[in-house]
Amino acid sequence: MMSAELRARFAVALVGIPVALLAIHAGGWYFGGLLAVLAGAATLEFHRLAVATGARPIGWLGVPAAAILVLLAAYEPAFGAWADRALTLLLALVLATPVVAVSRRSAEDSPMLSVTATIAGVLYTGGTLAFALLLRHLPDSVAADSHDPLEGRLLVLYPLVVIWASDSAAYFAGKRFGRTRMAPQVSPGKTMEGGVAGLAAAVIVGALAGFVMRDLASFAVSPGSGALIGLALGVAGQLGDLAESLLKREAGVKDSGALLPGHGGVLDRFDALFFSLPVAYVLLVLTGSAG
Repeated sequence: MMSAELRARFAVALVGIPVALLAIHAGGWYFGGLLAVLAGAATLEFHRLAVATGARPIGWLGVPAAAILVLLAAYEPAFGAWADRALTLLLALVLATPVVAVSRRSAEDSPMLSVTATIAGVLYTGGTLAFALLLRHLPDSVAADSHDPLEGRLLVLYPLVVIWASDSAAYFAGKRFGRTRMAPQVSPGKTMEGGVAGLAAAVIVGALAGFVMRDLASFAVSPGSGALIGLALGVAGQLGDLAESLLKREAGVKDSGALLPGHGGVLDRFDALFFSLPVAYVLLVLTGSAG
């Protein structure tokens, strides 16, 4: 019999996967709009965790800034152009948050903690999810007229599928065979057996993706390099998972939110992608450059 948690997970996937695929296919503002909403929701959850540790993040600055970081990538999805605008936005945020934090300071408030939590939340969510858009339009930025129209879609699906396979393998293997705790002080439920299964799945799926992506015009990925990239993404995903578990443990909560039944919050669902999307971008760019 399927557990209630698994039923909830499948129900979310039944709705979420088609929406994600449609947004990825459309790209641009459609994909950017979806990611901006996710970034804003994730930032709200990050702020709730920070509040539980004694910080007072400035939500009316941090949440829009995280969404805008993503929308800047939709406006012009080339890394150089996005980075220039993102740096300007972050500099404005760095200057604005101390002023707001000090102006509202009370006896029990810590302005430095509030400023740090506000800026960290923006980078952790919007700053990383923007790389999904940069991946989606990466071929457009280097070879606008000569690449396969499916190439950008495959580049962004690659880390998503690898992380999904890694997470699924780690979850089921951990449930079935897990005995040795991976990081008991951070996440008691994660096991070495699950972690190894997750990495193995990432390598296998990465290699299989190479058979599909080896003939791409601008960013071809061979099965061998696909396996290595898959391993790197698997490691990055597990580090992202542990990082979010550390935040929740400090805040004293089990889930970052309850928006996604069976998964918890947006941070819980996308924790691995926050780390793996920038890694995928860098490695795929290096692979394309080497090719």
